[in-house]
Amino acid sequence: MAFNQTQVVLGGIAHVPIVVALFWFIKARFKSVSSESEQPSKPSNQAPTKPETKVASQPAVTTPAKTATPATSAADAAKAARKAAHAAVPVNLYKPKTPFEGSVLDNYSLLKEGATGRVQHITFNLAGSDPKFNYVEGQSIGIIPAGEDAKGKPHKIRLYSIASSRHGDNMADNTVSLCVRQLQYEKDGETINGVCSTYLCDIAPGSKVKITGPVGKEMLLPEEEDCNVIMLATGTGIAPMRTYLRRMFEPAERTKNGWNFRGKAWLFMGAPYTANLLYDEDFNRYKSEFPENFQYTKAISREQKNAKGGRMYIQDKVMEHADEIFKLIENPKTHVYICGLKGMEPGIDEAMTTAAAAKGINWSELRPQLKKADRWHVETY
Repeated sequence: MAFNQTQVVLGGIAHVPIVVALFWFIKARFKSVSSESEQPSKPSNQAPTKPETKVASQPAVTTPAKTATPATSAADAAKAARKAAHAAVPVNLYKPKTPFEGSVLDNYSLLKEGATGRVQHITFNLAGSDPKFNYVEGQSIGIIPAGEDAKGKPHKIRLYSIASSRHGDNMADNTVSLCVRQLQYEKDGETINGVCSTYLCDIAPGSKVKITGPVGKEMLLPEEEDCNVIMLATGTGIAPMRTYLRRMFEPAERTKNGWNFRGKAWLFMGAPYTANLLYDEDFNRYKSEFPENFQYTKAISREQKNAKGGRMYIQDKVMEHADEIFKLIENPKTHVYICGLKGMEPGIDEAMTTAAAAKGINWSELRPQLKKADRWHVETY
């Protein structure tokens, strides 16, 4: 069939869209293939693999699997159990910017006549907190003192170890108690009083207080009923130890918790005078009622003498009982807790070093092992 010139032109124009579309399709496909081949590979954490080489088949070689000793396995299992239990421990329910405003229920002195300093037992009402302000033994809370500092800014938060069990002194699950010593020191011939400690020691029942927390998992008590607990405390460092001992030996606590401590608890308490011993009546009662489970050793620095004729400190008592202490530490269920002034640490460490050496043990190696096993707990200030 013949076509005139006009028909040929129109026919060519009609095919232009098809040709253009085909051109762009081929170009896009080529670009896609090209970009895939040139794109750099993603970084990998694996080491580059060597080219495979064929080797003659070799008989399979098996190596005996390493098995943990029963003691190690038990310790690891116990640590894993503690870690799981600690995951449920409440932390930072109330933060510095959003504190809970509690009220003071009680505030009384813990010292007897002839004591030095000033130490108060202060109880706060937590009723009405939402979320509920709950905590466990060994934790701390924060207190924000009322008023402003010298620069006109709100006072900063101070942390204090909790001195009551999770149920509170009244066993009603709605209070928390602190054991607070008023900080005093001399500067340029003037006596300076600690801001927050003085605020708390002076606070009257009914007063409102800004409270934060709870915080801390370093000083938590083991869950095992047959664990052993060695406690070394000076001054208000007795606060967490009181929580442990109440949980272990107070009849109301044992009934409510369904947790009956069957291990050994040993408290080493340091104070300058007998009148400065805190909660001494309670501890003596526990010792009388649970002689097989509780041992109470006191180091009264201004009233007792050590073997060298000097003042008696906790480290001196550790030396006296070194064999018994290390016999307990050899048990993987034994935990050691230290709380008080930071200055007590070197003396205890020196005593443990000497006591360990007498048994052929390197204390500088043993202590990190205890820490790693979650059996060595320290909170000093």
